[in-house]
Amino acid sequence: MKISTGSITRVLVLASILTGGMTSVATAQGNLPKATDAPKILMENEKVRVFELTYKPGVKNENAISTTIRVVRALKGGTVERTYADGKKETIVWQTGEVRVLQPGPAFTNVNVGNSDVELYIVLVK
Repeated sequence: MKISTGSITRVLVLASILTGGMTSVATAQGNLPKATDAPKILMENEKVRVFELTYKPGVKNENAISTTIRVVRALKGGTVERTYADGKKETIVWQTGEVRVLQPGPAFTNVNVGNSDVELYIVLVK
């Protein structure tokens, strides 16, 4: 039986969450983006950081963020423009309820280019 990389990633993320218990941290640490509202940390342990992030229209995160494997669910969809350190830009459209498994990549900043909030639920694998 052939198993896709995406399937393996989903299983590893779920396993990390389940084996990490319910340890939570009330403060944000590490390289999280700054949006209008600070990320709402829901749970954190040595394996994952789970948080919600809201981008208000026209707001750009202040710091370039580098990434690890993460699972992102759009609680409220919208359009975000991502700018990489080399100047390359990419438009990302999130549909409400959509879930994506995103692989590690180069540092970037985001700006909400739409007319309404974009709300994301993120599970970041450490």
